Amino acid sequence: MTDLLKVENLSVGFISDGQKSIAVNGVSFHIRHGETVGLVGESGSGKSVSALSILKLLPYPTAFHDSGKVLFEGADLLGLPEAEIRSVRGNRISMIFQEPMSSLNPLHSIEKQISEIIEIHQGLSRSAARVETLRLLTRVGIPDAEKRMSALPHELSGGQRQRVMIAMALANQPDLLIADEPTTALDVTIQKQILDLLKELQAEFGMAVLLITHDLGVVKNMAERIYVMQHGDIVEDGAVDDVFNTPKHPYTRQLINAEPSGTAPPLETTEPLIEADNLRVWFPVKTGLMRRTTDYVKAVTDISFTVNRGETLGIVGESGSGKTTLGRALLGLQAANGKARFDGRDIIGVSRKARRTLRKHMQIVFQDPFGSLSPRMSVGDIITEGLKLHEPQLNRDAVAARLADIMREVELDPEMAARYPHEFSGGQRQRIAIARALILEPQFIVLDEPTSALDRSVQAHIIALLRRLQAEKGLTYLFISHDLKVVRALSHRVMVMQNGVCVEEGAAEQIFTAPRETYTQELLAAALDG
Repeated sequence: MTDLLKVENLSVGFISDGQKSIAVNGVSFHIRHGETVGLVGESGSGKSVSALSILKLLPYPTAFHDSGKVLFEGADLLGLPEAEIRSVRGNRISMIFQEPMSSLNPLHSIEKQISEIIEIHQGLSRSAARVETLRLLTRVGIPDAEKRMSALPHELSGGQRQRVMIAMALANQPDLLIADEPTTALDVTIQKQILDLLKELQAEFGMAVLLITHDLGVVKNMAERIYVMQHGDIVEDGAVDDVFNTPKHPYTRQLINAEPSGTAPPLETTEPLIEADNLRVWFPVKTGLMRRTTDYVKAVTDISFTVNRGETLGIVGESGSGKTTLGRALLGLQAANGKARFDGRDIIGVSRKARRTLRKHMQIVFQDPFGSLSPRMSVGDIITEGLKLHEPQLNRDAVAARLADIMREVELDPEMAARYPHEFSGGQRQRIAIARALILEPQFIVLDEPTSALDRSVQAHIIALLRRLQAEKGLTYLFISHDLKVVRALSHRVMVMQNGVCVEEGAAEQIFTAPRETYTQELLAAALDG
């Protein structure tokens, strides 16, 4: 196979406040016709910046290239005028971005966004472009495609939005598809469907794929060759099997070994801390002028379980299965029916005053640390906000001492307390969120997808931290995740949810080695081996 794309000695820098910083240090790589190449590394390694340079999608002139060529069938894309590079973008080379919700226009229908690309590059009439759009949406597996064409992005699920992005990227049958973290935020079953779809479409169109990801399991199953990036350099490359079986660079070995592993330690007690009986969360659907309830969205239906002191109960299932709603109901963040007790005390339908007392003992860590931390507050104020509310008798020195202690416990430097969330990495922000929950010395913490947005090596650090804190403080966790490897590494028991009901529950080892229910078996089969 001949080279379709050849990147030679590419450097990428940025200018901020008059200061230059280099993000990519003279990297070189190539992609052959019809080949899938993986570009892997942690956040900040330079993967996405290198890919965006191919189509000149960086914020020039803030971004600059001190050196390099991007040769596409021999023509240097970096040297092309804007009009000519536009004829390549979305036509010969297309790109799928990590978060479809932010890369799709929220104000335009799905049909308009795909048809526009077809009309611009193929010169088709509006009616002909509509026919082609419908064909593409059907091909990428959008159910009831004709009815969904008028939908806005927020009316589709995450997996459906990603399928729309694929349809847009393939509208003009490109020679090269750049897929930047195309499955990071998706459930394992949806992830498998999207990757299988990409494989099918690649074979159908004969296109090459540059797959950018921090998920080594995805690369191992999709790519033929791999490039590993660290701090703006390519530190290792080769055939996928060679790199995974005999990695040469220490960083590559670190990435491979960062896969979640191990199991939860044995429990020392079977004393219940959380008990739920027939917990139910139904949202009424109101219609007509009188706004009468005509139906219900059954988010959680008659769930019963017990979590013992010091235990981790893992909750798994696809998006929409009711995992997060269940966790929020236990904390009183979502109205619910049924019975639930914390340390023998009722926690459903209690007064606001009683709920406030309970909150000190029951905390939550959210999925997206950046979204759950106020950008206007310093990290010190964020962590101590709850402490000042629940323990107002503490003076400033006592609060500062508790803040320094808890920051050290989550392995953050107390000197960073005056900084703001945007000045921290994703892993550090999640440590801040954990510190905010821990400073009140709770007994029970709901962990809602706390590692899903993190690189594997950062995930490994957070998992180790959660394990250590649980052992030292006797914490009880409700761990919600669609990442089955992480659940297996942390959980004593696992509950599998589908469409608001519990379909299977048992010891973690039993669920992962001998699942009884078909749905559980499908979930496990969809999780890629790393």
